[in-house]
Amino acid sequence: MKFGIVVFPGSNCDRDMMHALQDDLKQEVVMLWHKDKDLSAFTTDDCIVLPGGFSYGDYLRCGAIARFSPIMESVIEFANKGGKVLGVCNGFQVLCESGLLPGALLLNNHQKFVCKNIFMKSSNTGNRIGDAAGEKVLKIPVAHGEGRYYADDATIKELENNGQVLFRYCDENGNNVTGANPNGAVNDIAGICNAGKNVFGMMPHPERACSEPLGNIDGRLILAALTNAN
Repeated sequence: MKFGIVVFPGSNCDRDMMHALQDDLKQEVVMLWHKDKDLSAFTTDDCIVLPGGFSYGDYLRCGAIARFSPIMESVIEFANKGGKVLGVCNGFQVLCESGLLPGALLLNNHQKFVCKNIFMKSSNTGNRIGDAAGEKVLKIPVAHGEGRYYADDATIKELENNGQVLFRYCDENGNNVTGANPNGAVNDIAGICNAGKNVFGMMPHPERACSEPLGNIDGRLILAALTNAN
């Protein structure tokens, strides 16, 4: 299989993602410019990644302009056919703006940019990433100013009932305690997936926790889960 990484104007984690997938996980990677529309080289066994950064300068709302990039029409079509799509940080915001995932990412409750390691754990099995994470508490970096996941009560109930919450923020022992949530996200949600379990969005950056010289390879577990064919 192969990974396609979309590069928007303002993306700044695209190369981090490329190196994590290509050098650490030994996967084939294709860089995709936001004006490209042709995804015919990708099958539903492959994965399209929307990386972190500040697409289009984060004008209007984060991800609101990127949602209208030419390539997003093709990404939506790819996802609707069952292809795997991963959005990290700004990529998660783009997925919500495009309607591929429900809800929105709001300004952090403390109204400050946060950049640090956090702990999170899988909330549900029944999807490839949750199954791979199991009960393990993962240490993954975050870096965002608008990472507070929010949705109305009906949507949150649906996500919870359908097992669509991927990860929740927790402490190093796996407990959901005050102070473990870095942005005020509802129900401590750090990531979700769609009902079809093929579109995944998360605020923490697994690509920044894949290299052994950095002393943390917890992110490999998440990205490696996407390398398995359906």
